[in-house]
Amino acid sequence: MMGLMATPWNYLRRKLQLKTRVLHTVKGGLTSQVLMSPPLVSLDLPDIWSLSSSRLSVSSVHKIFNEQTAWVLDGKMISMGIRSSIAGEVRRMEECIGKVPGLAVIMVGQRWDSQIYVRNKIKACEEVGIKSCVTELPTDCTEAEVQSALLRFNKDPSIHGILVQLPLPQHLDEGKVLDVLGLEKDVDGFHPLNTGNLAVIGREPLFIPCTPKGCIELLIRSGVEIIGKKAVVIGRSNIVGLPTSFLLQRHHATVTVIHAFTENPEQITSAADIVVSAAGIPNMVRGNWIKPGAIVIDVGTSPVEDPSCEDGYRLVGDVCYEEAVNVASVITPVPGGVGPMTVAMLLSNTLDSAKRMLDFT
Repeated sequence: MMGLMATPWNYLRRKLQLKTRVLHTVKGGLTSQVLMSPPLVSLDLPDIWSLSSSRLSVSSVHKIFNEQTAWVLDGKMISMGIRSSIAGEVRRMEECIGKVPGLAVIMVGQRWDSQIYVRNKIKACEEVGIKSCVTELPTDCTEAEVQSALLRFNKDPSIHGILVQLPLPQHLDEGKVLDVLGLEKDVDGFHPLNTGNLAVIGREPLFIPCTPKGCIELLIRSGVEIIGKKAVVIGRSNIVGLPTSFLLQRHHATVTVIHAFTENPEQITSAADIVVSAAGIPNMVRGNWIKPGAIVIDVGTSPVEDPSCEDGYRLVGDVCYEEAVNVASVITPVPGGVGPMTVAMLLSNTLDSAKRMLDFT
């Protein structure tokens, strides 16, 4: 019967693993020496349905459940290893061609969280040897002023990556602003063409958005199997939720997206092998939302008042950590989980852009 050929899932897995191994041994790839995530087109497989798909084995990470509390993924430590590799590549570039990657940041207004994020990105650039510059515009600036700054950086050959720190003030149209950003310098991966290529099988975006890319890199480096797993993404923002769902599908997970209008989100989430939460609602995902042994990636970062902390607040995630850590098999903390990986992916994208533009391998 057409479409029901008995091609075992194990065969597809072996084929995918072989393709991935070959990619890691090929020299000259932009990220082969920095990241473990392979090019997306290398993951593309035909949808040949198998009648034996119910025989999928439970991953080893699930089998150890009940023997201990969740394994906490240290995003800070993993990102340090990636940043070290990036720094080595930047040094090699400077030694070989006398140039280094350049990143430009445009920040509009004085949002305290945006200031922190930008400061962390600039510091990270300095640590790996990437040149950076920041253009700060007042909250009441016009779209034309933001677009003018973008056009200036688009034309600057020393700048290989540009990011506009989001969110922008409400009177500015993010879409119109980002449309001006040169596709080849869109290291945040927010350009519609990059988003479209991420969603389409057979296409490779120039850049994958940094937070989704960091989530997948965390899973891969931690040995978590994605192919064939049930994944739930909570939140559908253009920055995190939507591209994360696309990326998980490109890695052959079966993906469900939960949003504010979803009925019975707890029930849907509790069936997932992998949960990625990016709703921005502190402690929304409780322990009873989590399937025993599931992998939990918490993207949410919300300030909660805490007089005992030096700044008067502490950062918490979407997931109630104290409950989930006793149910999940793998979990990311907040802070120190996805955040450092996001910055590392920005550096990686900027390095890739510079290599591409300077024809450096």
